[in-house]
Amino acid sequence: MAGKLYIVPTPVGNLSDMTPRAIEVLSSVDLILAEDTRTSGVLLKHFGITTPTRSHHKFNEHEAAAGVVEQLLGGAVMALISDAGTPGISDPGFLLSRECRRHGVEVETLPGATAFVPALVNSGLPCDRFVFEGFLPQKKGRQSRLDLLKEQELTMVFYESPVRLLKTLQQLAQVMGSDREASVVREISKLHNTTHNGTLGELVDYFTANAPRGEIVIVVAGRPSEAAVKVDKYAAFKGKQAKV
Repeated sequence: MAGKLYIVPTPVGNLSDMTPRAIEVLSSVDLILAEDTRTSGVLLKHFGITTPTRSHHKFNEHEAAAGVVEQLLGGAVMALISDAGTPGISDPGFLLSRECRRHGVEVETLPGATAFVPALVNSGLPCDRFVFEGFLPQKKGRQSRLDLLKEQELTMVFYESPVRLLKTLQQLAQVMGSDREASVVREISKLHNTTHNGTLGELVDYFTANAPRGEIVIVVAGRPSEAAVKVDKYAAFKGKQAKV
C-alpha cells in the first residue's frame, strides 16, 4: 500500500504561527524532507520534534523526486517543509507534488503561513482577484515580463530580496508609471514588520534614502481598466459651446 506525502507550511517569522496540526504531522511521519536541514533543525528542536530529516532543495529536487516517490510507493509517510512558508510557493515542492500525482501517491497540503497573503491584504489594494508573480527573472526575460505586466489589470504580487528591491521598484516605475499605487511589506510577522504604501515613485524615493532589510513582498496595483476610467462624452462640445 502506498504511503502519503504531507506538505506542511512553517512560520515565515513568528514561531507562534506554527499550527498544532503541523506539529502533530511532523512528529508522526517517518521522514521530513527539508529545504535546509540546519534551518529546519532549529524549528523542529523548538517544538520537540525528533523525526529524521533529509535535504530536499531546488538543487537536488529533480534527481531526488524519483527516489522519494519510490519510497512513498513502498509505504513511507513523509512531510515536506521549506525554510519558511508553504512549500511550492517560490520554494521547492511543485516537482515532487507533480511526481506523486503521476504515480498515484496521495498528497495532502496543510493550510498555514505564506508571506504574500498577509502582504496583499495589508496593502489596501484590491485583493478579490490578483496575480502572484513570485520573483521576477533576474536577467533573461525580465524586461519582456515587465512589459507584459504593464497591461495587467489585476493587483500584482512579487517577492524580492532587499539588495534588489530598489532596482525593481525603479524598473516597475519606469514601465508602469511612477504614479502607480504600490506597497512594500517587509519582515512579515517578525519583530520589525513594516508596511510602506504610496506610489512607485514615492517608494523609490523612500528606499533610496532608507536601505531595506529582511524578506520583502511588493504589491502593485493593476492598470485601471477602460471601463473604470470615466470619460466625459460631452467634452468635445464644451469648448465649442464656450465660443458661442
